[in-house]
Amino acid sequence: FFSSHRSLKTKMVLENASSVTEFILAGLTDQPELQLPLFFLFLGTYVITIMGNLGLIILIRMNSQLHTPMYYFLFNLSFIDLCYSSVFTPKMLMNFVLKQNVISYPGCMAQLYFYSFFVISECYVLTIMAYDRYVAICNPLLYNVTMSSQVCSWLLGGAFAMGFAGAMAHTGCMLRLVFCDAHIINHYMCDILPLLQLSCTSTYVNELVVFIVVGTNIIVPSVTIFTSYALILASILSMSSTEGRSKAFSTCSSHIIVITLFFGSASFMYLQPSSSGSVDQGKIASIFYTNVGPMLNPLIYSLRNKDVQTAMRKTLRRRMFSRTGAMFS
Repeated sequence: FFSSHRSLKTKMVLENASSVTEFILAGLTDQPELQLPLFFLFLGTYVITIMGNLGLIILIRMNSQLHTPMYYFLFNLSFIDLCYSSVFTPKMLMNFVLKQNVISYPGCMAQLYFYSFFVISECYVLTIMAYDRYVAICNPLLYNVTMSSQVCSWLLGGAFAMGFAGAMAHTGCMLRLVFCDAHIINHYMCDILPLLQLSCTSTYVNELVVFIVVGTNIIVPSVTIFTSYALILASILSMSSTEGRSKAFSTCSSHIIVITLFFGSASFMYLQPSSSGSVDQGKIASIFYTNVGPMLNPLIYSLRNKDVQTAMRKTLRRRMFSRTGAMFS
């Protein structure tokens, strides 16, 4: 009797729950005096992100000396950063200038899917880049064989396959939920934890999937990266040449900074229970890997990388000479 009564009550709740066709994104803050300054701050961040990543993509594409496995992965990292920052930033900027920032249900699910796809793919691209540095420093004589173009393609294909699987798991579980009348998402994008708080039905399966998928996509890359850099450090310390040590450290330092920023903020965001407080804290943490990371990555890799700086100077010199030649012809 009690079982049938419970199922009947659940059925009534589902029937009374409105079929949500759209959500309202609450945004980063509800303080009016901060809206305009934050709009210009994040607009500037987005412009720098677009220009930096697009510039790095073009630079790597144009310069044959950068057609190596390391820059092949950096090319794809910049492409991912460019895409996933564009998934949510336009909607985020609208929050600062509109009274209500509405997103349709299909649009919300699409944003969640592509955001998950690119973020998980980035986890594994960063992992592959750590493995690439390990091979280059610890096994330099076998580097060309180990990191052949075919191997690089398979590794990158695996990264995107993991992104696809993770995004399908998150989005598929979200599609099975029923959302109640409360349809205001306490975030500037359609992220997993804020959406779970709006569900009328049990989110146990979703939270389990989040814990498994996010845990896997943080722990497996983290262990691989840590192991790679432990072996790299051992190899560097055994080097007799000071110049060799310095060069090895410089090629790894940029990647370590990017990894720390990305995995640190992602872990803080997702590996905690779903609650109102965690979502509010998560909004701040998510800024680091959704806005700050994609903006800083091309700057870190270009300002701290002599090969990129040399290629940039050569490209600018070629453009100046071509313009000078056009003027005198």
